Amino acid sequence: MYASNFVLDDYLSRIGYHGPRDASAATLAQLMRAQLFTVPFENLDVQAGKIVSMTPEDIVQKIVYQPRGGYCYEVNGLFAMALQALGFSYTFLAARPMFYPVRRPKTHMVLCVRADGRDWLCDLGFGSYGIRAPLALDALDSDIAQDHDRFRLSRDAQGVYLLQAWVDGEWANQYGFDLHPQEWIDFAPANYLNSTHPEAIFVQKLLVVRHTPRGRHILLGERLKTIEDGVSQLRELGAAEVAVVLREVFALAA
Repeated sequence: MYASNFVLDDYLSRIGYHGPRDASAATLAQLMRAQLFTVPFENLDVQAGKIVSMTPEDIVQKIVYQPRGGYCYEVNGLFAMALQALGFSYTFLAARPMFYPVRRPKTHMVLCVRADGRDWLCDLGFGSYGIRAPLALDALDSDIAQDHDRFRLSRDAQGVYLLQAWVDGEWANQYGFDLHPQEWIDFAPANYLNSTHPEAIFVQKLLVVRHTPRGRHILLGERLKTIEDGVSQLRELGAAEVAVVLREVFALAA
């Protein structure tokens, strides 16, 4: 993944990362969490009637220099640029969101990253219940704690992985994926669908998520959900309050 305007030091400054720069699993985890805690997942462009740009230079300009956030293709694409600059080996994978009541196409992007002789699932753009650190693909059928969240990864006989999160007292399917490598251009149709289709959640409602070391803030429409240390609080906002929350909670300009 390459963008002519990507500067590693500027990216690391944007996410507040001052750790090691070797291609190890420890560095991978620190880097992922640093970006996750500073770059929000957001669909402001879609809500403004725009088609999200897949041009790598536009992604760098938007997230690193404006600075803004983005949805899966943008935040995972930017992370891939950093991985490449640091010497990590990775592939893009297509994932099928599994929390809808009907079967959906593979519109989500994740990364498979090689570090310390193992393959790791990395994903910084799944919104409400995304993983918070790299998840080893060989850690199957285990209850994996990440801060106050819990995840489980399984694989069927056809080699399809399923990621689940512990939500409201039960395991909830998040998305499925296999290890067939995808190219950047392969996600262009899915990006167009997510930017324009009336049934896409990003078209229907404002969705902004910012992870914190203790939990996450989730803004869905005019509803703000704050999760800290496993405890949730819900707040209904007025239209005027949304702009204030975007600025003060998510560091975004409406």
